[in-house]
Amino acid sequence: MMGPAHSLSGAAAWLGVGAAAAAAGHPMPWPVLVCGALICAGAALAPDLDHKSATISRAFGPLSRMVCEVVDNISHAVYKATKMRGDSNRSGGHRTLTHTWVWAVLVGGGMALLAMRGGRWAVLGILFVHMVLAIEGLLWRAARVSSDVLVWLLGAASAWILAGILDQPGNGAHWLFTEPDQRYLWLGLPIVLGALVHDIGDALTVSGCPILWPIPIGRKRWYPLGPPKGMRFKAGSWVELKVLMPVFMLAGGIGGLSALGYL
Repeated sequence: MMGPAHSLSGAAAWLGVGAAAAAAGHPMPWPVLVCGALICAGAALAPDLDHKSATISRAFGPLSRMVCEVVDNISHAVYKATKMRGDSNRSGGHRTLTHTWVWAVLVGGGMALLAMRGGRWAVLGILFVHMVLAIEGLLWRAARVSSDVLVWLLGAASAWILAGILDQPGNGAHWLFTEPDQRYLWLGLPIVLGALVHDIGDALTVSGCPILWPIPIGRKRWYPLGPPKGMRFKAGSWVELKVLMPVFMLAGGIGGLSALGYL
């Protein structure tokens, strides 16, 4: 799928988690619901860090382009080192390592530990990166005609405001994880969810997605999971734009209202 659909699906997924959490007796404070939805929308773009033409590769200028090149090379190397007889030869790392559950868990876990141990500046950094990505994904038409600096300033302002709100007692710094040393541990959850939602979205497209690596399926370790080929679609096709994106918006709205107790 393309960036806007990925971001919408990420936001809708977190709002759905909010509804489920409320039904299970662990309601999210509204700052956690809003902040988590934006983080998840941004994190849903992150697996494409292995693609030089993706939204995330342009989001932070030369720095993100350099990181994308490094991640692409690492992903390709891991692919070659672990592929089985049934896996094809390929020249790049797109839709390999960063499109697996292993990557989602490692990145989400790493960010959770960073937020928990690193204090306010670590939280601000995590929020800034994901706010910029959320802006690029959810407001992609406006972001493309704006300068990168304006997008970064909006991301920085959003991160600063949200961090200040979350720091207030009862606003969510200790949501779900209540021990004193578990402050902001929950920030890893929308990051893991965003990556997995991205992978599921890509699995619906023609190429499929090797979400289960390194678990072998048949003679392939990088088996491209997906529905039957007749049910798949091309990225950017009318199915994505006219069907899935409206569904994501509707599902997100219902999930958000349920999470806040209005449904």
